[in-house]
Amino acid sequence: MTETADKTSDSPSSSSKPAGSGKTSSSNDGPSTALVTEQGQTTIADAVVSKIAGIAAREVSGVHALGGGAARAVGALRDRLPGGGGGTSQSQGVSVEVGERQAAVDIQLVAEYGVSIVDLAAGIRRNVIASVERMTGLAVSEVNVEVLDVYLASDDDDQDEEPRVQ
Repeated sequence: MTETADKTSDSPSSSSKPAGSGKTSSSNDGPSTALVTEQGQTTIADAVVSKIAGIAAREVSGVHALGGGAARAVGALRDRLPGGGGGTSQSQGVSVEVGERQAAVDIQLVAEYGVSIVDLAAGIRRNVIASVERMTGLAVSEVNVEVLDVYLASDDDDQDEEPRVQ
């Protein structure tokens, strides 16, 4: 999924970070990406990539919500607590693995009824890859989309009805 240190390097940056936690780019023959320059290194946290991917996925028409039922329930509970964050977490339903030059993204979502899931997944992949690569300089190796449920407008209508028994 991510590129590992198969090549040896005399660069101190390549040996100072443990494998898997290196969110910077290292070089073998000088700077290979914009993340490592002669002036210094840029480190990008997993949470940053996760938030970018979550926002990009939500922008695609046909995505009702990100995350599974449990994640959305915990998020709703957190929102009701005083100082609970004031909104849905942008990285809910998104997990990432960030390497030195690449990132892999896994997205769980609820799709709106009637949309083509194949087209939805392709649109999400396209938008997430473009956003993450443009904003971070990391190459996105894969975007896995897991559709957990289909949202029906009638699901919300049932909750708004008067109770049948008083």
